[in-house]
Amino acid sequence: MTDAPRLLNLIPLEPIARTQLLAAGLLVHDVDAHGTRPDLANLGLARDVRIVLTNGTTGITGAQMDALPRLELVCAFGAGYENIDVAAATERGIAVAHAPNTNGETVADHALALLLASARGLVTLDRAVKGGGWAKHRAPRPTLHGARLGIVGLGNIGQAIARRAEGFGMSIGYHTRTPREDCRWRHFNDIGTLADASDFLVLACPGGAATHHLVNADVLARLGANGFLVNVARGSVVDTVALIEALCDGVIAGAALDVFEHEPEVPSALRMLENVVLTPHVSGRSPAALQAQIDLLLANIRAHLSGSPLPAAVNTLNTLGDAELRGVR
Repeated sequence: MTDAPRLLNLIPLEPIARTQLLAAGLLVHDVDAHGTRPDLANLGLARDVRIVLTNGTTGITGAQMDALPRLELVCAFGAGYENIDVAAATERGIAVAHAPNTNGETVADHALALLLASARGLVTLDRAVKGGGWAKHRAPRPTLHGARLGIVGLGNIGQAIARRAEGFGMSIGYHTRTPREDCRWRHFNDIGTLADASDFLVLACPGGAATHHLVNADVLARLGANGFLVNVARGSVVDTVALIEALCDGVIAGAALDVFEHEPEVPSALRMLENVVLTPHVSGRSPAALQAQIDLLLANIRAHLSGSPLPAAVNTLNTLGDAELRGVR
């Protein structure tokens, strides 16, 4: 890469990712935007930024784009881009890229770990044994074998979860807006009907307005007193207040969450409940997944700077018109 393009980073970045971005000839500048909407116009280097690195949770707004007059490319570090204003980017001639299919297998592994941890009570039992308890904690716990698994969202991650679950002898149902062709698992037209037919409900769908609070009090009630909820999607998919009430009142048996509505803040009620397993949004994190995300990020950047099609484009631009638009912004 030439001309040392300046990249504005809005997310926590692993040292190995930073090292490879710098080695690729990029000038990396960090802004702590986690959970905030910083005023990028106040940056002294705002007029020099050509690339923004963000993710689906942090995103970037049209107003923030306007503060960066030379911005050409927004990259999501990961598959999600729900809080990137793609329409605003397209209107401004700004390309948007993401990194799909880079961490799906890791997310699926984590989902199964959460299923097992929640159903078998592993965290509670570990603490009990380490604290000297034994006999009173040897009550029977649910098993995955023979249980009914409902998956909300059947993209690459949902399918990877389903394949793993079949290895445990689970029956699989799923909910998407339309049935997937050539799929051997049973499709449910709505999430409530899927919850009725599930012992475990796993969320693997995109975030955003279309799925906001998709899991509400009614869905939880239909999952039932013996049911477990696992969320490796986005915190916004679940009505947190309804979930806490359901867990406290025995409406469902338990939950395992890797994502939260207002992360990194986690409600104290969730942290105090023993029938909940919590992890800090790490389901997609592994050395292999991280390197795959870095590789695709760099591939998107290199393609953009060389004028080639992006390997993982989110939007489609009119190259001539958009180049002219960038020139007058």
